[in-house]
Amino acid sequence: MLIRTLAHLSDLHLDLSRESDATASALVETLLAERVDHVVVTGDLTHQGSRSEYRRFRELFAPLLDAGRLSFIPGNHDRTGEDAGGQWMNGQKVRVEQHEGLFLVCVDSTGPHNRNYFACHGELTRAVLDEVDAALSAAPTGALTAVLLHHHVLPLPEESLPERFATRMGWPHASELALGAELVRRVQGRCDLILHGHRHVPREFDLGPTRGRGLRIYNSGSSIELGRFRLFQHAAGRLVGEPVWQGTALPPVRKRSAPNVMPALQYLASQLTVSLL
Repeated sequence: MLIRTLAHLSDLHLDLSRESDATASALVETLLAERVDHVVVTGDLTHQGSRSEYRRFRELFAPLLDAGRLSFIPGNHDRTGEDAGGQWMNGQKVRVEQHEGLFLVCVDSTGPHNRNYFACHGELTRAVLDEVDAALSAAPTGALTAVLLHHHVLPLPEESLPERFATRMGWPHASELALGAELVRRVQGRCDLILHGHRHVPREFDLGPTRGRGLRIYNSGSSIELGRFRLFQHAAGRLVGEPVWQGTALPPVRKRSAPNVMPALQYLASQLTVSLL
């Protein structure tokens, strides 16, 4: 039985600093050393959505990109600034990729509101869910099937003061996708994994089997901050064993959110003013 490997990274927030460059380079070295068959990055490749940050990503991950061993989708940070991530899906909200033993349904969960740094919540429509349905209907039986998107589909704890404040005010910025639970219901029994990022603390859900097929949901966390990634094994269209963490010897990178604290606070203040009016 041929066993293949799949690595899940997310939230690189490459900001052209020496620290993020060094950790990203170390992650790539680890991926190559482990001979990982395929790598997915579920958004926030860049920190401020700049084209120079995106170029840096392509430079650092070139060994995997050039070999056709890497897939990625945009996150909300990729839509800010110069909107580097706005063209990554070529105008599509759902795109299918097939690799050896792997069927990936790539979903763009960002929206026009993500051009504003603080409006970081995701967007799904029922039309997009219908596209996911259609894509899964074409999935081959012998391939591990995964749905990739950036934003979280099920509720997760807030991880920062701005997120807690937004939740208390009833704003959507820290919330899961409004149609996330419906997406989960639609894909149960039809795919093996939902992989996402957005939140920087890794989480996982094992929803058990539906119609004989299990579904697991994994939040990668920030691969740069953690200095590690989950590695899945699969064969004949099914997961083999439990995922394991693989990491670098470098120390964790500080949280990438610090440079944008003031814009976030200014937006909070403006929203609070609107609420009071």
